[in-house]
Amino acid sequence: MSQLKLVVKIEEEKEQKAAQAFQLAQQNVNAQKQKLQNLQQYRLEYLRQIQNNGKGGVTAQKYHQHLSFIGKLDKACEQQMGVISRASLVADDRKQQWIERQKRRKAVEMVIEKQRIAAERKEMRKQQNTMDEYAAQKFYRAQQEKY
Repeated sequence: MSQLKLVVKIEEEKEQKAAQAFQLAQQNVNAQKQKLQNLQQYRLEYLRQIQNNGKGGVTAQKYHQHLSFIGKLDKACEQQMGVISRASLVADDRKQQWIERQKRRKAVEMVIEKQRIAAERKEMRKQQNTMDEYAAQKFYRAQQEKY
C-alpha cells in the first residue's frame, strides 16, 4: 500500500504541474486578448484623430497614408485573433491534460481506498472469528463443568 501512496504522490505532482501549465496557458490567452483589445482601441482612437484633423481638409497623400496605416492596424488585429485562437487551443489542450492527471490520481486513490476497506473488513472478520472462538471455548468449558 505504501507503493501506491508513492504513486499518488507522483501523480499529485504531475497534476500540479499540469494545473500550472494550464494556468499559464490561460494567462497567455488573456494577455493576447488584452493585446487585441489594445490594438482595437488604438485603431478607434486613430480614426477619431483622423476625423478631427480631417475637418480642416487633408491632402490625397495624407489620406492614403492614413488608409494604409488603418489597413495595417486591421491586419495586425486579424493576426492577433489568430494568435488568440492558437493560444486558446493550447489552453484547451493543457486543460485536458490537467483533467487526465486528476483522473489518474483519483483512480489510484480509489484503489488505495478499496485496499484499505478490504484490509479493514479482513481485520473485522479476524476479530469476529477470535471472539466466536472465545465464546465457543467458554461455552464448551461451561458444558464440561456441568458434566
